[in-house]
Formats: sequence, structure tokens, C-alpha cells
Amino acid sequence: MRSRPGQSGPRSLEVDGTTVAHVIVADTFGTRLRGLAYRRRLPEALILRPSNSVHGVGMFRVIDVAVLDAQGTVLCVLMLRPFGMTAPRRRAASVLEAPRGSFDRWGLVAGSTVVVRD
Repeated sequence: MRSRPGQSGPRSLEVDGTTVAHVIVADTFGTRLRGLAYRRRLPEALILRPSNSVHGVGMFRVIDVAVLDAQGTVLCVLMLRPFGMTAPRRRAASVLEAPRGSFDRWGLVAGSTVVVRD
């Protein structure tokens, strides 16, 4: 699941072996800090790594959030409101964010496996 730091172009996101979306990888301090903040149009998905929690400062809409361990297993699924925040999660290695309703369409639930492909 690792690629070159700072390379944030779209890649393929797989959930339980099925490609579901294009994903942007935020793996530098600057790209993680920006996240989905101040974006009028959201990408299909964004993964922040390393990360164990996220905030909604600068967000305009509700989003789906999944906390992943180092193997890409979904530890928990949350909903994040603008200006909200999630608590840090033990064993978390990354966080997946997507527009609200995406996880339902993808079938992503706690226990799912998430893989990013170049």
C-alpha cells in the first residue's frame, strides 16, 4: 500500500478485492493538513497516511471516514460533520475519507480490506 511520499495523483482504490474509486494519497505533512478542507468539489476518495484521526475544520459537507490498520483492514467507520473531529484510534495507520454515502455504495464496513493500487 506504500508509494513515493508526496506523490498524490489519483490511484485505484479496492475494497474487498473490487475496484470502487479513484483515490488521492495524502502522505506528506502538507497534503495531510489540507485533506478535504476548503474543497468545493470532493475527489472520489482521499487516504491520509500516516494518520489515526481527522478533523473537519474547513469542511463544507458531511463525509464518510474509515480508520485503517497497517494491513488496510477497516477498524471503524464514522461520519464526520464540518468542524467535527474524530478521536485518535489505537492501531490506526491511515484514514480513508470519501463523500457521504460512498461507503454504502462500496460495501465498506468494519472488517473490510482496503488496498491502494498505483
